[in-house]
Amino acid sequence: CPICCLPLSLEPEKCTMMVCCSKILCNGCVYGCRIANFNNMQERRERIAPSCPFCRTLTPKTKEEQDKQMKKRLEANDPVALRSQASEQYNKRERDCSGAFEYWTKAAGLGDAVAHYKLSLMYHHGEGVEKDTRKEIHHAEEAAIGGHPGTRHHPGREEWNKGNTERAVRHWIIAATLGYDLSITSLIDAFKGGFVSKEELASTLRAHRVAVDATKSPQREAAEEYARNRM
Repeated sequence: CPICCLPLSLEPEKCTMMVCCSKILCNGCVYGCRIANFNNMQERRERIAPSCPFCRTLTPKTKEEQDKQMKKRLEANDPVALRSQASEQYNKRERDCSGAFEYWTKAAGLGDAVAHYKLSLMYHHGEGVEKDTRKEIHHAEEAAIGGHPGTRHHPGREEWNKGNTERAVRHWIIAATLGYDLSITSLIDAFKGGFVSKEELASTLRAHRVAVDATKSPQREAAEEYARNRM
């Protein structure tokens, strides 16, 4: 997180992308800013317009204002904005794979690891594009270089299905040490089958816990509690 400088959680619902500057902030910092604004309002007895915790741009009040801010980021070729727009196209009720592919391609060209990962999945499944193993591997490698844990977990699953258990386990160990929960589940299954030693599993579990704990803070926990109470 660019504000508290703690690692961001791998769970997307625990982070917020600010459309004004495309910064991805932890929900703890977003929550903390809201609490600070509320306290200032109480002290001054006047309403304070909410703003972005990072760039201090006023928070958009309408969908039209939000779209206008997003358009600015897209025109600036911001990779995070491009990636977000791709996800929006992909997750629409009537999925627009060609639109998602276009935006993910632009974001990947600017070095976005998540966009590379998404493109590798599209080439793997042939979704919106023709299946292409060479391009799939290329984008998966670029995402792995960028530190995306999913590009370690899913190749591990492929290797496992091919019977390459040793290579699969290596992929899962790397992803798990980055805090990827699915890889822990896969390693436990591999351990039950005798493909992972007790020492390897224990060591990986400790590394996974360290990675996950590094993303926690009292303010982030307060934000989670606030979100739960609003549900």
